Amino acid sequence: MKGNPLVSIICLCYNHERYVERAVMSALGQTYGNLEIIVIDDASRDGSRAVIEKLAKIHGFKTIFNEQNLGNCRTFNKGLALAKGDYVIDLAADDVLLPDRVAEGVNSLEGKGPEYGVHFCDIELIDEKGHSLGAHFPRDEKGDLVTPVQEGDLYKIILEKYYIPTPAMMMRRSVLEEMGGYDEGLSYEDFDFWVRSARNYKYAFTDRVLMQKHVLSGSLSTKQKLRKNPHLLSTAIVCEKALKLNKTENENQALLKRINYELKWALATENWEAAELFLKIKKQLGGTSPVLWIQKMAIKTKPRWYGFLKLLFSEH
Repeated sequence: MKGNPLVSIICLCYNHERYVERAVMSALGQTYGNLEIIVIDDASRDGSRAVIEKLAKIHGFKTIFNEQNLGNCRTFNKGLALAKGDYVIDLAADDVLLPDRVAEGVNSLEGKGPEYGVHFCDIELIDEKGHSLGAHFPRDEKGDLVTPVQEGDLYKIILEKYYIPTPAMMMRRSVLEEMGGYDEGLSYEDFDFWVRSARNYKYAFTDRVLMQKHVLSGSLSTKQKLRKNPHLLSTAIVCEKALKLNKTENENQALLKRINYELKWALATENWEAAELFLKIKKQLGGTSPVLWIQKMAIKTKPRWYGFLKLLFSEH
């Protein structure tokens, strides 16, 4: 390791009374020593604040307690403004850092140099009781990757599909500052961060499971198929940003693949504003399909079909 740069771990908590202590203790238990820990409670309605206050009194880390719920993007930016680290980890209070997570990230990014702006690793998915659901990247019985994980320029891959595990990133502070932090106009942060950062910076990967992520019933991923899910509009806005950042036809085709997938779910969940924006981008990309006319008519007539489709999906 070339140096001993400060790493800021910003832990965001909202109604995670059951999990926040383990998350904080996983940050405190890192093998890497030069750490700054900032825990922010986003106006939780359960007992999270009391747990955080108790831990802070014992361990002496920084805390922020929002008086009203501000959401992930605005809350993280409050922590970023307070942070002093050269590297930053955005830790959800229901996720867990394994002991070498920070050390591996610092070692990788310090070694690769400033053209690499983000480090990511593999993660273990666990249920609400802590039982393993497997790794994010498929592995064989020996624990080896089934398919090699790409690193370097990931912009096209990020446009096309969900590739990087959400909690697995360590980011250079300079990259976040260049981007102005997370976009506070969005309801969630990761897709926008990936698109904007991957346009200008390479990503480094370590082939190790260095984090655990709880798969909870109220998580963002489980809300995708809910009626009028507000996160789909944020996804559409990020896709519109990506269209302006694209430089090649291959990148446009990757974005079109994403648009077709997201448009399908916007229509199915009656998210008409998001669907209209997805369709607008699709037209700009020159996208055509046999169902394009049906998509246009659905947006125009706004059928209330979610209940029927939900029943249909549940039976298959």
